[in-house]
Amino acid sequence: MPSLQSLRRKIASVKNTQKITKAMKMVAAAKLKRAQDRILSSRPYAHQLRDVVRHLAERASRLAHPLLRKREGQKTELLVITSDRGLCGAFNANILRQAAEFLKEHAEQGEQVSVSVAGRKGCDFFRRRTWTIRQEWPGIFDRLSFEHALDMGQDIIQQYNDGTFDQLYVVYNEFKSVMQQRVVVEKLLPIESLEEEASQEPARAVGAYLFEPDEHELLQTLLPKHFQVQAFRVLLESAAAEQAARMTAMDGATRNAGELIQKVTLFYNKTRQAAITKELMDIVGGAEALK
Repeated sequence: MPSLQSLRRKIASVKNTQKITKAMKMVAAAKLKRAQDRILSSRPYAHQLRDVVRHLAERASRLAHPLLRKREGQKTELLVITSDRGLCGAFNANILRQAAEFLKEHAEQGEQVSVSVAGRKGCDFFRRRTWTIRQEWPGIFDRLSFEHALDMGQDIIQQYNDGTFDQLYVVYNEFKSVMQQRVVVEKLLPIESLEEEASQEPARAVGAYLFEPDEHELLQTLLPKHFQVQAFRVLLESAAAEQAARMTAMDGATRNAGELIQKVTLFYNKTRQAAITKELMDIVGGAEALK
């Protein structure tokens, strides 16, 4: 049976842990509000730009820009978006599990797969695996800005144009609500047209497009910007989902700590009562023996 002193130490330790988890929950809630506002304000622009680009891809020639051209090669890259910090429940585990399944499936199909990773947790995971890591972006979520998407977009577009890979997919956690995040695998390159995406999402009715000044110059400017905007949207989605997952995890940890404190306190009181009763019985027994 544990001593009363060890029980008191355990209660104090759990109380200190509870204070930490409660503070982390409050910090995550404050960060979630800012991250949620950013993603909700950026989604309409990103989605509308995606629709415009898909309409243009439907009407433009596939040879008009490298980001539209489909290749026959078997080189696939997966961009994995994880967090920089832990203590956010199954947030990173779900992403990494889906990424591992994707890479294994495509490798079994005879494709040459590589990985680019954003977030320290993903970097640490893939460094211990056999898959080739082409590029890493650790530590970007503390001060996430559009410059990170620019840097990521420039690197990926340059490598795609150089033929390092023939198609690019991204896996990330999409922010749905405070209690729900959805793992999404999305194809970013080459850019698909609305006809090719018809089986996945409905197309919107639009009129004909006129290219001005000309098709080549318009796509040369618009397509790289489109990719950078989508990369930034994915990062914002992941940042908001991370804070929501951390707030939920810390809330559960705080409640569990409270329940553990109650159980240990009850056991401590019973043990203390038993010790007092034993001492009283010893005193009474000694008094009886002196009579």
